[in-house]
Amino acid sequence: MNKLFLLGAVLSALCPLALGQAQENVLYSFAGSPDGTAPVGKLVADSVGNLYGTTSAGGSTAYCEGCGTVFELFRNTDGTYTESILYEFCQQASCTDGWNPQAGLVFDASGNLYGTTLSGGGPQCYQGGGCGTVFELSPPSNSGSPWSVTQLYQFCQLPGQDTCPDGALSASKLVFDSIGNLYGTKSRGGANGVGGVVFELSPSGNGWTEAVLYSFCSEKSGGNCADGSVPMAGVTFDKSGNIYGTTESGGSNKYIGGGVVYELSKSKGAWKESVLHAFVAQNGPDGGTLLGEVDLDAAGNIYSTALQGGLDNLGVVFRLNGKGQNEQFLSFDGANGASPTTGVLIDAKSGALYGTTSGGGSGNGTVYKVAGSHEIVVLYSFDGATNGDGSNPEGALILDDKGNLYGTTKAGGVVSSDCDTGCGTVFEISR
Repeated sequence: MNKLFLLGAVLSALCPLALGQAQENVLYSFAGSPDGTAPVGKLVADSVGNLYGTTSAGGSTAYCEGCGTVFELFRNTDGTYTESILYEFCQQASCTDGWNPQAGLVFDASGNLYGTTLSGGGPQCYQGGGCGTVFELSPPSNSGSPWSVTQLYQFCQLPGQDTCPDGALSASKLVFDSIGNLYGTKSRGGANGVGGVVFELSPSGNGWTEAVLYSFCSEKSGGNCADGSVPMAGVTFDKSGNIYGTTESGGSNKYIGGGVVYELSKSKGAWKESVLHAFVAQNGPDGGTLLGEVDLDAAGNIYSTALQGGLDNLGVVFRLNGKGQNEQFLSFDGANGASPTTGVLIDAKSGALYGTTSGGGSGNGTVYKVAGSHEIVVLYSFDGATNGDGSNPEGALILDDKGNLYGTTKAGGVVSSDCDTGCGTVFEISR
C-alpha cells in the first residue's frame, strides 16, 4: 500500500484522479551501433508532433562507436514513427564537437535545437577528454541535406578539473529566457572547483559568451556545503525571472547533506542564491539526493522528487510552498516505483503530477500520476526484457494536447549484439 506522510496542509491544489488503465506503445526501439543507445534525456516535440531527443551512447563515427546521437522520430500519417539520426558526436579525433549527451534538447523560435554534452570539446579536463560542450543543431535549407552542428561553448577552458571556474562534467538540459539567453548547470567546477555552477550563455557578435551566475559550495564546513553542491538538474524560471533548481548533495553542516532546493534572484545586476529548503541527509525520512528539475504551479508552489529517503528509503515526490517551507511528500514503496531520477511534470489543465521512476513496479521502473487522492498511482509498470516494452526510464515526461505522455527508457526494447538487455526505447502512454 502506498505510504503517505504530509507536513503541513494536504495537496489541496491537485485535482481528483480519473482512474483508468493506461496503455503503453513503444514508438521506437534503439539498436545500438550505428543507431543510438541509452536515451536518458527528456524529449521535445515540434509543432506537428515529431519528437526529438538524444542518446547518451550509440552511433558510429570514424573516431568513436558509441559517443551518442541526436535523433528525430518523424510522425507518419498512420500514427507510426520513423527514426532518423540527425547527428553523431565525436566526428573529429579530439571530439571537439563533444560526446555523451545526457540531457534533452530545446528549440529556439527558428527551429534550431540546442543541447549539452557531458564530455568532449577539448583536451582540458580531469581525464584529458574534455568537460563538455553546448551545441546548436540547425536544420538544412534543402530537404535531404544533413543538419549542421555549431559548438557554442566548451567548458573547462583551464587545465585540470579543480581549475574549471566556468564549470565541468555533467551538463543539464538548457532553458531560454525571454530575450534568447541560455541557462543550465554543470555538476562540478566553479569558483571552488568542486561544487558546480549555474551558467548563462548570451549571444555576442558571432559567438556566445558564458557567465557563471553562481558557484556552489561557497562555504565549506566539515567537508559539506551549506549552499548545496553538485547540481545535476537544469533550472526553472518563475514569472518574475527568478531561477529555481536542485542540488544532489550539500545543505547541512551536521550530516551528509541530502541536497537543496535553491533560488537565484537578481538584484542590482548581481545574482544571489537562497537555500529554500535543505534536506538533512541523503537517506533522510523526507527525502534526499535530488537529481530532478523543479516545476512550479500557478500559485508558486515547488514540486520535484528525491532519489532516496522517504519511509522506505526508495525516494519521494515532494512539494514546497514558494518560500521553501511546509514540505509535503509522498514516499515510493517499491510497488508504486523506486528511485526517481527526474522531477515531475505538472498538467496545467488538471493540476495532476506525472513522473517516472527508474526502478520499482515490476522491477524495471514505472510511469506514475499523483492527483486528488494524494496517492502515487502507477499508470504503467515496465517489464523490460520480458515483452520488449523498455526498462529503467530516467528521462522526464512530456504531455501532448490530447493528454498522452511521451518518454524514454534507458534500456529494454529490442535486444541486440550491442545491448544484451536492450538499447532503450521511446514510448507513449495513452489512456
